[in-house]
Amino acid sequence: MRTLFAIIASLLFAASAAAQTIAVTNGRVITNAESGVIDNGTVLIRDGAIAAVGADVEIPQDARVIDAGGGWITPGLFAPFTQLGLIEVSLESSTNDASASGSDFSAALRAADAFNPNGIHIPDTRVRGVTRFALFPNTGANIIAGRGALGHTGGGYDALFAVDSFMVADLSQSGAGTAGGSRAAAWAFLNAALADARGYPGRFMAHHEGDAVNRFDAAALVDVVRGRMPMVITVDRASDIRRAIQFQRENPPVRVIIRGGAEAWMVADELAAAGIAVLMDPLRNLPSSFDAIGSTLTAARRLHEAGVTVAYTTQTADGYFNARLLPQHAGNAVAHGVPWDAAFRAITLTPAEIFGAGDRYGALAPGYAADVVIWDGDPLEVMSAPTTVIIDGVERGMDTRQRRLRDRYMDIDGERPFAYRR
Repeated sequence: MRTLFAIIASLLFAASAAAQTIAVTNGRVITNAESGVIDNGTVLIRDGAIAAVGADVEIPQDARVIDAGGGWITPGLFAPFTQLGLIEVSLESSTNDASASGSDFSAALRAADAFNPNGIHIPDTRVRGVTRFALFPNTGANIIAGRGALGHTGGGYDALFAVDSFMVADLSQSGAGTAGGSRAAAWAFLNAALADARGYPGRFMAHHEGDAVNRFDAAALVDVVRGRMPMVITVDRASDIRRAIQFQRENPPVRVIIRGGAEAWMVADELAAAGIAVLMDPLRNLPSSFDAIGSTLTAARRLHEAGVTVAYTTQTADGYFNARLLPQHAGNAVAHGVPWDAAFRAITLTPAEIFGAGDRYGALAPGYAADVVIWDGDPLEVMSAPTTVIIDGVERGMDTRQRRLRDRYMDIDGERPFAYRR
């Protein structure tokens, strides 16, 4: 009974928090919408959503007012590639659920089933302004990794709001190795897997196996072949990206998203014409493999100028804890020629649009979810930091394990207990 009362109390608290009216005032508002940039603006939040944005918003008497103190008021950041809640320590297998190399399944695997909303890296990501993220599995026994999800960094077991959002496949150099040692084998496997999905369930009536995948994997791929779920293909080399473009053209209504794209700038016009989005890290400038010899810090600018839809990742850092560096990577894109508004959009509204959530997240406009961040300066400047993070209209804590450890050991003296001494 005590547990039941605790659950009811927590639900009532969550409901009252979500129903709160908040006015965020006195800041430079970056809307990512038709309103553009509003100096000394106000964002009004009601029932977890944006109710009004402007310089002369009427503030209700019952509203809680948060003064931005002349800082910047922006939408929450959207990290388009993370493994938050899948990995705690990458080299400790018991805390790593990103891949399943020993499994008989691939496309049927769901990152959502392994996600831990209490992962220690999630709060540290939140306090750096990231409110939404895409959750990626790694490949295991074959080139198809499984289904990714979309989530928020507010914590709680409802943190994933779209559990089967995209399929992930690796057609790069590493994917070729998994498929048998050749890119030709990798593409043959992918085409055979999609043929199995198109024949599902008919070809599986008499037996369990398809030409490439079993019936559970084939069933998971049905949404891909019918165009209801995009396929994120990991490739870097320009020739591999051209092959991915050809793959989309030959397999309508399949929708392709490129992740990696180190040499995407070389085929930027073709990507723009095909309407294929790219998830790329603007800080990639070294040939980390033979696939990425063409890496350059000007890639983001060249893709932008060609009209390619681009969202920025932190691929050069570990995806399970360094999504927090997203503003720094976007700032470097600006330093190499990308307009500020385009770079900021690439870590907010654009990734939301790529994953089919651009009508709800990534902008400050009436009807959008109230993901609002107050910064003490330009978000893309490395010395700026969030002072307040609001997700779904609820102000979230700015405490993290790292900050608690800092506070615990920052001021040590001889009078403290032994465990606290250096």
